[in-house]
Amino acid sequence: MRVRRGMHRLSREDMGHRTLAQRLAARRGLRHLLLTPAAMLLGTCVYGQEIYNLPSNTYASPVVQPLPATPVATIRPAQGQLRNPAAIASFLVKLPFATGSVPPLSIVQIGDSHTAGDMLTNGWRQRWQAEYGAGGRGAQAVGRPYPGYLSWGVTARQSPDWSVNALFGRQRTGDTPLLGMAGFTQTAQHAGASLSLSADSVAFQFDHFSLCGLTGPDKGVVHVAMSGTERDWSFAAATPGAACFDLTTPLPVPSVSLTTVDDRPVSLTSWESRHQAGGITLANLGVVGARLLHFTRNDDKVLGVELRHAHPDLVVIAFGTNEGFDPGLKLDEAETTMRSQIARIRSLLGRNVPILLLGPPDAASTRPDVALPGMSDTATCSNGWMVPGNLARIKAMQIRLAQEMNLAFWDWQGAMGGRCTTMGWVEQGLQRGDHVHFTAEGGKRLGEALAADLDRARLDLAK
Repeated sequence: MRVRRGMHRLSREDMGHRTLAQRLAARRGLRHLLLTPAAMLLGTCVYGQEIYNLPSNTYASPVVQPLPATPVATIRPAQGQLRNPAAIASFLVKLPFATGSVPPLSIVQIGDSHTAGDMLTNGWRQRWQAEYGAGGRGAQAVGRPYPGYLSWGVTARQSPDWSVNALFGRQRTGDTPLLGMAGFTQTAQHAGASLSLSADSVAFQFDHFSLCGLTGPDKGVVHVAMSGTERDWSFAAATPGAACFDLTTPLPVPSVSLTTVDDRPVSLTSWESRHQAGGITLANLGVVGARLLHFTRNDDKVLGVELRHAHPDLVVIAFGTNEGFDPGLKLDEAETTMRSQIARIRSLLGRNVPILLLGPPDAASTRPDVALPGMSDTATCSNGWMVPGNLARIKAMQIRLAQEMNLAFWDWQGAMGGRCTTMGWVEQGLQRGDHVHFTAEGGKRLGEALAADLDRARLDLAK
C-alpha cells in the first residue's frame, strides 16, 4: 500500500496484499476483482453466493478463483431486451439534445454489488458519453467507504479519521448516522479530517462540485478548495436534516479537497462532480450484498434532499440477484417492497420520474441449498452449476410489476442469452468464476447492449 502523509490511498495497480489469483487477474485488466478483500471485510459473501451476511471465510474458494485463460471472447449480447419503453419515453426524447443540456442529463442507478462494481454501468456510461457528451462522473458515495472501493474515471482519497455507516454489511452501525441515496455515510469527529476527489483524465475534470451531508445543532464545518476557489460550508442547523452545497469554477478543474474545520461532527452522505457543458452523467450507487429491502434503511429526509438535488432524468433500479439466491425468498414480501420503494422514490422527488428496472443477470450456484434443484424453475447447467429457481421467480415478478406500474424493464439474463448461458460467459472470460459477477469486458459488452436497446427504442418511439 502506498501511503501519503496524512492520507491513505490504495493504488489501482497494487490494491493492498493480493493473492496470486488476484495479481494474475489484474494483469488481465480485471480491475474489479480487487474488490474481493472488501467483500470479505464487510462479511458479505459477494464472490460466492452474495446474499448472506456470513463469516468472511464461508465461500473462500470462489473468491480467489482465477479466470481461465481463454481466446478472444466471441459471445455478443442479444438485442431487443427492453420491454415497455414507452414508460421512459419522456427521458428518451431528451437524448438527442443532451449535448446542449445544462445541467447534463442525469441517470441515477441504485442497486447491489453489480451496481457498486460499475461494470455494466461503466460500459453504458462510456457508450453514451461518447454518443451524447460527457457530463462528468455524477453522484457517488463520499470518499472510499470500504477497502478496495473503486470508481471509473475518478479517484477518491481520505485520511484515516472517517468512520462509516452502511445500509448493509459489517460496516452497518445501526440507525445513526442517518443514510442517504448512496448507502454510506462518512463521519469525522474532529478538525483536520480530509477527503479529496481527483479526475483520472481530462474527460472527467469538472467545473461543478456538490456535497451533501447531515445537518443539526451540533454539526460542524467543512472547508472546500477547488483550484483556487474556496468555501466554508456549515452543516449546523436548528433541526436535524440534510443539506447539499454547490461550488462552480469558470473552467474545469482536476480535483477538489475537503477538510473539517473544527471538532464538531461532520457526516457526509454523497458528492457529485460534473461539468456544465452538457452531456450525460450516470451515477452507480450500489451496496455490496444489498437487496431492495435494505434501501428502506435510509432516511426519508436525507434521501429526499439528495434525490431532489440530483434531479435525475431517469432512475434505474437494479436488484434481484441477492433475492434470487435466497432459498427462503418470500416473493410477496419482495413485491411489496418493490412497489413501496418505487412509490417512495417518486413521492420524495415530487414527480413521476421515469424508472427503468434491470432484471438480474444469468447467474449460477453449485449449492443445492441455494439453487434448490427440486424447484421446477431451477435450471441445471453443467459441472454441478444450477441457476436458482428463485432467480426466475424474481424476474417474472419484476416483469409483471413493470407492466402494472408503468416502468420499463431490461432483461439482463435475456441479453446474456437466457438461462445457463453464464457457463459460456465464464468460459470466455466475460463473467467471473463465481458465475455471478462480471469482468470489465463482460460489463462493457452488456452496458453497450443496454445503451443500444435504449437507442433503438428512442428511434422506434419517434416513428
